[in-house]
Amino acid sequence: MTLPEPLRLLNEPVEEEVGGDRVRLVAGPRTDWFIDPSTDRVTVNAPALVAPVQGDFVLAGRVEVDFSSTFDAGVLALWLDERTWAKLCFEYSPAQEPMVVSVVTRDVSDDCNSVVVGGDAVWLRIARIGRAYAFHASLDGRWWQLVRHFRLRDDDPEVGFLAQSPRGDGCAVTFSEVSFAAATLADLRSGV
Repeated sequence: MTLPEPLRLLNEPVEEEVGGDRVRLVAGPRTDWFIDPSTDRVTVNAPALVAPVQGDFVLAGRVEVDFSSTFDAGVLALWLDERTWAKLCFEYSPAQEPMVVSVVTRDVSDDCNSVVVGGDAVWLRIARIGRAYAFHASLDGRWWQLVRHFRLRDDDPEVGFLAQSPRGDGCAVTFSEVSFAAATLADLRSGV
């Protein structure tokens, strides 16, 4: 199976296209999933395509973003509800550098910057291993660097694709070479 199924929309995108191993989403202006830890302001209006999954899985793909504004991002996402989710983002930093960022939300969001990426594409991967999740990033789609290891809740999530433009007028994201498998990642720190 290439994409998780059946995909459903959370929030309307400006554009969407799904086919084969490819998803394209265009977010509208001022869109995000974030509950600000300083102000408790809730923003959950970014468009996403998600599908329910049970048990262990691995979702990976190449994420290409038409960066324009700070925090524009293409995201692999886990969704439980409007107060519980996690995002693995390829995001445009305030220094105008593409970087890998992760956000875990349990009633309030955290925000953790990872590595700067040269270029407008990177591979991202989410794996569920028992009760925990692992986020990975890769420059070539073969060798993976652990970004984050965490738990949300024991409920089965929905998983999928998100585009955001929190400060901008919109953002186009293409997810390609997508793979999805109901499988268990053997070793989250091995690089494979």
